[in-house]
Amino acid sequence: MAKALIQLIRFATVGGLCNVVYFVIFLSLRGDGAQLANMVATIVSTALANELHRRLTFHAAGRVGWFEAQWAGGGLAFVGLAVSSTAIALLHFAFPAVGGVMTGLVVIGVGAAVGGMRFLALRSWVFADRAAPTEVVSLLGVHGLPKDSRVLV
Repeated sequence: MAKALIQLIRFATVGGLCNVVYFVIFLSLRGDGAQLANMVATIVSTALANELHRRLTFHAAGRVGWFEAQWAGGGLAFVGLAVSSTAIALLHFAFPAVGGVMTGLVVIGVGAAVGGMRFLALRSWVFADRAAPTEVVSLLGVHGLPKDSRVLV
């Protein structure tokens, strides 16, 4: 449990740092258009977050390669974007006159929920500690083999 809590704290710290990076990039490119600024800031901050999570949050650099981390982490970020965009669209459909403050609160709430789900997915799927095949054999204690056998299953 302590390991999960430490990872959650590092996850939130990396997320906060990458949000600052996003904000700086977005503001610096805003003059070229909000959509371009959003796209570039999202790509750069997501790639940075995925790498920092791989190296710092989950200490998975030895288990998970750069491309796998970017592919899986980027996919999860895309799912999060789709969920938050859908929530905003549903909010405005259900309450057409909703104000900016309420929309902002919904974005924060959905963002927190998506962030929590992303943490769980990264921790249990993308950057999970995976037992090596030799460890699986020794844990199972395969009949007829010494318990410390190095036979691959």
